[in-house]
Amino acid sequence: MSLTVPNDLLDRARAGEVDDAAFVACVRDSLPYAWSVISELVQQRGQSGAEYADNQVPPPSEEARGQLLRCLASDSMRGALERHFGVRLAFQNCHRVAVFDPSAEKALAEFVSPRAQILNQKPELVDC
Repeated sequence: MSLTVPNDLLDRARAGEVDDAAFVACVRDSLPYAWSVISELVQQRGQSGAEYADNQVPPPSEEARGQLLRCLASDSMRGALERHFGVRLAFQNCHRVAVFDPSAEKALAEFVSPRAQILNQKPELVDC
């Protein structure tokens, strides 16, 4: 299961639309490792003023790795986090998450290119 959804949020979803704030809170509470990685990268990018910030530290456990995979593989979660933080998200391998300034189109295109994916491969990441 990707998210632990509180009953009140489930009831709201059954009754109609769920707003981003409630959905983002559910993601934050359900996937704390993924939330911490992404929010720390947002802070780093904001402080540095760089076009992007990325994480190159493997997750501390398979549970943490799973949180990143579930969060970034979901279009709805990824989109809600992008809107919440005002960034674009990108993902390589099992842990290399990056947050981009929305105007950094060239840097984003380079990060998600086949060349960048190939250069990011390491033997220790084969089974991630």
